[in-house]
Amino acid sequence: MRSSNPVFSRRGFSRDSGYAGFNTAPQAGYAQGNPYAQNPYAQNPYAQGGVQHGAPPQAPVTTDRMTMDDVVVRSAITLGTVAVGAVLAWALLPVSTTSYGLAVGSAIVAFVLAMIQSFKRTPSPALILGYAAFEGVFLGVISEMYNSRWSGAPFQAVLGTMAVSGATLLVYKAGWIRVTARYARVGIAIAMAFMVVMAVNLLLVAFGVAENGGLRSFGPLGALVGIVAILLGAFFLTLDFKQIEDGIAYGAPRNESWLAAFGLTMTLVWIYVEMLRLVAIFTNND
Repeated sequence: MRSSNPVFSRRGFSRDSGYAGFNTAPQAGYAQGNPYAQNPYAQNPYAQGGVQHGAPPQAPVTTDRMTMDDVVVRSAITLGTVAVGAVLAWALLPVSTTSYGLAVGSAIVAFVLAMIQSFKRTPSPALILGYAAFEGVFLGVISEMYNSRWSGAPFQAVLGTMAVSGATLLVYKAGWIRVTARYARVGIAIAMAFMVVMAVNLLLVAFGVAENGGLRSFGPLGALVGIVAILLGAFFLTLDFKQIEDGIAYGAPRNESWLAAFGLTMTLVWIYVEMLRLVAIFTNND
């Protein structure tokens, strides 16, 4: 199951049957106790020559498989590119109308690059790092803008993002959240509904129907919407973690680790931006 919207598509490793890990089960021993084994003998999308009926999927015989180290390294490179872009934008672009324009332009370019990568069948490091660089410029400008009005807000947002990410990973690894097909479908449906509501709210604000940002105001309602958005970001992180586990278990090609880095980066950017707004709202209420 894979959304056609690249914002909600989790850049799945399975290209043929859809959502890796929700239609298939990467681990042996499917008969009992595996919450993900909806089809216990589903075919491994990376297996060469298919599988025999009654036998669990086998990873391809190759040494060029994705490992957790690959995911960590690619994610560090991608997030590092975002950080470098943000630091340079903060240092070189003073808060002004021009810098706001550059931020919007960078966000549009980053979105276009993300769209292109999301619909490609293979990962492109150039597209992913290009997305990260332009996203970094956007984040640097808006972070400086928030900091100029709410001193220390970016630092608090970074800490908040780290806290949400760490807590989500802990809950996921502890098995308190089981990423099943139903879990993914319900979560993505909620996320798509949320984005539709936010798009309508943006139009209402643009045409003057809703004042002070509407649902995205810097008040209690805006805080509630921000909390929902952060919870959705945590939901996407669980999907990312599951797909990474499945990709490694299935023996996905090493270059697929770029997709993992891409997905994690998009999710963390989402959480950071929402956390930045939330910090500002709570600072306003102090």
